Amino acid sequence: MMKFPNKNYLAQLRKQYPIGTKIQLISMRDEKYPILPGTIGEVTHIDDMGSIHMKWQNGSSLALIPEVDSFKVLETEK
Repeated sequence: MMKFPNKNYLAQLRKQYPIGTKIQLISMRDEKYPILPGTIGEVTHIDDMGSIHMKWQNGSSLALIPEVDSFKVLETEK
């Protein structure tokens, strides 16, 4: 059975990574077709499992798993 994260955790994630946040991938767990390190993407939404759904530069929409994949938020130009 899948364990859903609690609402506080989800609220925190959604606050930390609002839609449109630019993220650069550092590394992804063994995914069948992983995204290359250094690829930049934009957050499209965060689902109820806590996965961060992305629109990557390379056209992929593979989601990030916060506890598993490593990535950094890019500062937005003001």
